[in-house]
Amino acid sequence: MEQNDFSSIWAKLPAKVNQMIAQIGSKSPHVAGQDGVYDDARADWWTSGFWPGLLWIMHDMTGEEHYKQAAWDWDARLEQLLIAPQMGLHHDVGFQFLATAVIKHQITGDEDGKRRGLEAANYLAGRFNPAGNFIRAWNGNLPGWAIIDCMMNISLLFWATKQTNDPRYKHIAIRHADTAMEHFVREDGSVCHIVSFDPETGEFIASLGGQGNGPASAWSRGAAWALYGFANTFNYTGDIRYLDTAKRVAHFFLAGLPEDAVPYWDFRLDSREGEPRDSSAAAIAASGLLTIAELVPEQEKPLYVESAKRIIRSLSASYSTLADETHEAILLHGTGHRPQSQNVDVSLIYGDYFYIEALAKLNGWQRRIF
Repeated sequence: MEQNDFSSIWAKLPAKVNQMIAQIGSKSPHVAGQDGVYDDARADWWTSGFWPGLLWIMHDMTGEEHYKQAAWDWDARLEQLLIAPQMGLHHDVGFQFLATAVIKHQITGDEDGKRRGLEAANYLAGRFNPAGNFIRAWNGNLPGWAIIDCMMNISLLFWATKQTNDPRYKHIAIRHADTAMEHFVREDGSVCHIVSFDPETGEFIASLGGQGNGPASAWSRGAAWALYGFANTFNYTGDIRYLDTAKRVAHFFLAGLPEDAVPYWDFRLDSREGEPRDSSAAAIAASGLLTIAELVPEQEKPLYVESAKRIIRSLSASYSTLADETHEAILLHGTGHRPQSQNVDVSLIYGDYFYIEALAKLNGWQRRIF
């Protein structure tokens, strides 16, 4: 596959996404199993922003109104969850509102989108623990937990500071990033999923395996979140420590890839035999690598661009359903939570989203959601 074939891959997406609109309808897709049919997850589930985010990218790239129409109401749907008595929103409001309200405001100027994005930023800022300098993960009786995924969500706080000229949002994002850099990213560039702190004193307690293979393992999707999230943080702050961290994690990720450039679900497995890949980690990393490439000196860019292209070529050739009209998802062979045997060898909406995001970047897309 030659480099200019990325435009030919993109050319296949409108028909595929049009088919998905007809099949998915008003559902909030998360997982499509072996039958190729997306489920209808709760609207407060952390993945609910990715389908409309995918549609906004398609609208921005093509100018076609039906993509905008299909995405338009999602931020209003999510806003209702901010006032619902039993809402299940948590640290992932960044994923949900950046890909709906914020991008809607950026593309169309819609003031309700801006207002909803700021409401979500206020909610995310309210989860900050100043004793430990972290944004708490999830809900329930886990007030001292933080997770690497949240490095992507803090982009909502940087955006809020730009919109309001209030630096408090930015200060929270920076403090969380510093904590993540200290406690989540190891010297070799590997990343753990969960860190537990004492919520009263902020003292570090332990690293936890979470969706990875164990406390000392290297969950591949966690590495993808980290390399992308730290690159974003450098982009917002100009602090070179964050770019250096993003590059260190990226190099660990690339060094651990198998021949086809799609990682196993964890880079540290006792044996790879019979273990699943995670196409979503590959797609997230590819888009993150392209963001790193935008930020490094010219002579460094080819490493990250060519690595991203290698991943997208492999996903397109061997992991996609672009020629399958019956399948409601785009990417196959994603892994959600292998330790709990949940959503293994399935399609995942965030894999689809980041695959399209990376392809859009390779085809000249200049706007950014995260």
